[in-house]
Amino acid sequence: MSTRLVVLLSGRGTNFSALQQAILDGWLSARIVAVVADRPAAGLALAAEHGIDRVLIDRRRHADRNSFEESLACALASYRPDWIVLAGFMRVLSAELVRRFAGRMVNIHPSLLPLYRGLDTHARALAAGDREHGASVHFVTPELDSGPVISQVRTPILAGDDADSLADRLLALEHRLLPATMALLSACPVELRHESIVIDHQPLDRPLELGRDLDERGRRTR
Repeated sequence: MSTRLVVLLSGRGTNFSALQQAILDGWLSARIVAVVADRPAAGLALAAEHGIDRVLIDRRRHADRNSFEESLACALASYRPDWIVLAGFMRVLSAELVRRFAGRMVNIHPSLLPLYRGLDTHARALAAGDREHGASVHFVTPELDSGPVISQVRTPILAGDDADSLADRLLALEHRLLPATMALLSACPVELRHESIVIDHQPLDRPLELGRDLDERGRRTR
């Protein structure tokens, strides 16, 4: 039985599209059973094109955060997901909701965590004079962008880069990182144990890197 994924998004849905393409290409053994958005996002239209259930839980139509998150939690639970993937979901979730789905919720974040949690990561990397930038897939925990990191991808910062050019180059790498990571998580037993990751019964002592050990593990499990 293929792994059941629910994708949360707030925008264009390009990382969702990358996941769906990997499924269609046959190397991600999973099924996206629903796409959930917190606003009328373009990603919902992409889901419709693939015949995937769409759920709009508009924060503006809820009286407060608690009622919004209760609707969100009920929707997520109804699809019985193996993994919940935050792919450009621009809302901070409460500790209560995160704990409800602990160990099953991952996020892709545009920085080499633990660097640059939160927003404006590309501009912050440039302002710091960093030589490289990247993206991370990590478990979602109650503290923002602080969960254990599963995988990363790196890209050099080039002379003449601005925040937009760096973001565009990194996004193309995110479209490879997220499907490769989900292929691994769909193929191997994975546990989150007290802020540590165990994959295929082996503790993960550092993030897997796309193009190196992440690809190797993916090949062994396919």
